[in-house]
Amino acid sequence: MQYYFDPRKLVIQVSITEPRAKTRNLRRDPRASILVSADDGWAYAVAEGTAELTPPAAARDDATVEALITLYRNIAGEHPDWDEYREAMVTDRRVLLTLPITHVYGMPPGIR
Repeated sequence: MQYYFDPRKLVIQVSITEPRAKTRNLRRDPRASILVSADDGWAYAVAEGTAELTPPAAARDDATVEALITLYRNIAGEHPDWDEYREAMVTDRRVLLTLPITHVYGMPPGIR
């Protein structure tokens, strides 16, 4: 899973799909956490918050697709074919998950 962390807004954003259990569970109970681990297998961080979900992408020019384009640009830069990307977001029924961070904990690198 690729994610984007916005240090100014203190939010994490992820693209997910509407029909999955993860999305259904977050719509029912929006409490969420994300675990990020270091390559050493020891250091990690957990961010917690209350998830905010967009409606699923329904049209190539809707607000969800525009938000997913911004997410893509933040993670990977420019897409080689934005029309194809827009169509894929609608076909996949993509949703933007935004997690405003309210609590962080973990094990910093170098501490054992």
